[in-house]
Amino acid sequence: MTSVRQHVRVLIVGSGFSGIALGRALRESRFSDFLILERAPEAGGVWHSNTYPGCRCDVPSHLYSFSYAPNPDWSSTYSPQQEIQAYLGRCLDRFGLRPHLRTSVEVREARWNEADQLWHVTTSNGPWTAQVLVSAVGPLTEPKLPDVPGIDRFHGKIMHSARWDHAHDLTGERVASIGTGASAIQYVPEIADRTGRLYVFQRSAPWVTPHDKRTITEAERERFRTQPLRQRAERAKAYLAKELLVLGFAKRPGLMRVIEHAALRHLKRQVRNPSLRRSLTPDFTLGCKRVVPSNAWYPALQKPNVELVPRALGEVREHSVVDEEGVEREVDTIIFGTGFHVTDIPFSEKVHGADGRSLSSVWNGSPRAYLGVSVPGFPNFFMFLGPNSGLGHSSMVYMIEAQAEHVRNAIRALHVSGSTSIEVNRRTHDTYNADLDRKLAKSVWELGGCRTFYHDAHGRNATIYPDWTFRFRRQAVRWRPDAYHLTAGPGATQQVPTNTVDAS
Repeated sequence: MTSVRQHVRVLIVGSGFSGIALGRALRESRFSDFLILERAPEAGGVWHSNTYPGCRCDVPSHLYSFSYAPNPDWSSTYSPQQEIQAYLGRCLDRFGLRPHLRTSVEVREARWNEADQLWHVTTSNGPWTAQVLVSAVGPLTEPKLPDVPGIDRFHGKIMHSARWDHAHDLTGERVASIGTGASAIQYVPEIADRTGRLYVFQRSAPWVTPHDKRTITEAERERFRTQPLRQRAERAKAYLAKELLVLGFAKRPGLMRVIEHAALRHLKRQVRNPSLRRSLTPDFTLGCKRVVPSNAWYPALQKPNVELVPRALGEVREHSVVDEEGVEREVDTIIFGTGFHVTDIPFSEKVHGADGRSLSSVWNGSPRAYLGVSVPGFPNFFMFLGPNSGLGHSSMVYMIEAQAEHVRNAIRALHVSGSTSIEVNRRTHDTYNADLDRKLAKSVWELGGCRTFYHDAHGRNATIYPDWTFRFRRQAVRWRPDAYHLTAGPGATQQVPTNTVDAS
């Protein structure tokens, strides 16, 4: 660890899709004075940290990848985690980003200094200053455990799906799996046969649709290699099919009944037991919570060693778990498939703006941002996949590409103008979010009869973008000079540190 303060023009925190997209955009603009800090030992973000059995993307492979870096060698129409991780590694090399990457470096605090118009950043590898700070940590970063008593006193093994311990052998064990979201629906079928007894705790039944996943043949892959337009056509088809879902999600929630009928037929075909089927039937409109495709979930729950517990976890004891009705079950291992801190973004506690307050305290439990990217009072700070830039139907990579263009344009405006800071206008920010709230009020996420991790501490949906994604892209990519104000701070240029890092 060095105690010498180092300086870089742009400091990017996170090396998943977002960090790579911005790095590529900056390199395309012949801008080389930037670094990407990654706290893990390898790049990849969520696709490095999530390695649980069966982990794969539930967005079609051709769509869940950069539009400017198609991969003709996907093995499946829905990519497994290992292939996405490898793809991101190749992108780092293809875009020339390895020299800009610093792994095993954690950002502990970042403070805007008005006097020198710089971000002062404390890391596990020493202090830094940066003209621009970018959070590319993403919303699926910090695992979330349920707030139930007794977790600390359990004598067996505890792990979260995002921190899977592959050295721990589940063979013959009594296992409690908590949660029935996207991760659990993938790992439960993979581990069911290994366990001696598997208890699946379900607080509310999710909507599960038939999965159209299949292997991509070698002949198809060869065609994608030699005829790239074919793969672009597949991507376009996947995008259009997903985008049509906006009609039901955000415009006319009643249309979701069409997909509900298909999901209920799927349930009826795979689950013959009427009592179990009732327990697995959701009590809210499809789309209100994340819809998960699977052909293996329902069969796994009917294995002789698997028991669905259609109740929430109430307590953890030294050698057992207790459901909310007081029924106790002895277990050796507890696996939490309980998601992440999405609206209570932990990184926001580390970032302190112009008035010294943290982003978390400014938000006060209800995150908002302009285009999910910028917040008033935080000059020269941008984020990826911030408030209301998440999707319930399509590829986050599409949103990331649009945000990367927006951030690049902001950095370019700062550079070309000779200013020392750029900050979104309060009126622009507030008008944008008021429009989002009007659209959200008519969506399935508000009218569907459920409460999800999409909602913040005040009950507002602070996660989902409730409109066509092409509309978001158009707003993000078209630079509006009136949306931001630029400032030339007094004496700032004289105080920029001279010990800069050349990562070109």
